[in-house]
Amino acid sequence: MARKATSRLPVRPVQRRRAAAAPAAPRPPRPGEGKRGADGHLAYLLRQAQAAARLSLERALTATGLTHPQFVVLTMLKAYPGLSGADCARVALLTPQTVNVIIANLERDGAVRRTPHPVHGRVLQWTLTPRGRALLAKARRKASALERRLAAGFGKRDLATIRRWLARIAAEFHPD
Repeated sequence: MARKATSRLPVRPVQRRRAAAAPAAPRPPRPGEGKRGADGHLAYLLRQAQAAARLSLERALTATGLTHPQFVVLTMLKAYPGLSGADCARVALLTPQTVNVIIANLERDGAVRRTPHPVHGRVLQWTLTPRGRALLAKARRKASALERRLAAGFGKRDLATIRRWLARIAAEFHPD
């Protein structure tokens, strides 16, 4: 049996080089700091606040089985019964296609019902059913907790000023 030739070279231990300490990657500031805080641009701060509030509301609504867009649609139909799908989309700030899907699902679940418009027969009007009102009431309780957190530290006068300011922005910058 033939023996396999092996190398007789000396084995050197592997030397490990110490990696030069790489500079740490810059970290963005946390919400409320730097340009994400009082020094930030108003439009960005509005967007940041809206995103944080929406995420908090979505998490709170999980227990109700409603999504944020479903909650908005139910809220608008309670406030303005008889809206058409297109009008509901406008006031809910959603696309008509999205509202059509939401309304179809809510109707299937018995939360809304449709009736033909008394004058324009092709237009459907949507209203909440007792089930829809109960579902909205449950979700509203969750949303009210978030509203209280948002309003914490402000007096009634301050809140009225903030509401007027936000409503004015919406009206002045609305694309219509």
